[in-house]
Amino acid sequence: MKVLCAFLVWCLLLVLCWPLAVLALVLFPLIWLLLLPFRLAGAALEGVLALVRALFLLPARLLGHRP
Repeated sequence: MKVLCAFLVWCLLLVLCWPLAVLALVLFPLIWLLLLPFRLAGAALEGVLALVRALFLLPARLLGHRP
C-alpha cells in the first residue's frame, strides 16, 4: 500500500512538474545507498539491545516467571 501511494504521488508530480519527478527518480537510489549504513547500524543496535534485555530478564525466567 505504501509503494502504491508513493507511485501515485510520483505520477502526480510527473504531471505537475516533470523535471522534478525525473530528478527524484534519479536521486532516489543514491539517497537509498547513502542511508544504507544507518539502517545496518540500527539493526545491529536493535540486536544488542535485545541481548541486554534478555540478560536482564534471565533471572526472572529462571525463577519461572512467564509473561
